[in-house]
Amino acid sequence: MSSALVVGYDPRAIPGVDGKALLTALEAELARFGEHGIDAAMALIVFGESAESTLVESLTRHPWDVVVVGGGIRRTEPLLPLFEQVVNLIRRHAPQAAIAFNTSGGDSVEAARRWL
Repeated sequence: MSSALVVGYDPRAIPGVDGKALLTALEAELARFGEHGIDAAMALIVFGESAESTLVESLTRHPWDVVVVGGGIRRTEPLLPLFEQVVNLIRRHAPQAAIAFNTSGGDSVEAARRWL
């Protein structure tokens, strides 16, 4: 079975956003991986708050086939240092994994399948 790790910004840490509703949507997307025969997990990180340790633990928990990096990390200019950190941690701790990028929380499966 193929495997995917989805790395995203923790929606509960975004001011003015209904983090609970976004988390529910992310969990639904995670369940969709199973419908496609992909073992998947999610790593939610927050800039400046144990992002590295959380991500390293997730990356080394399993030999992932692909790591999907979410748009919330990539598209927010103030998070550019976090995006760079994420890419470099993937390279270092999961060198066997392809790196994919979604356009929203609802197309992570498609992003992963491009590389599986």
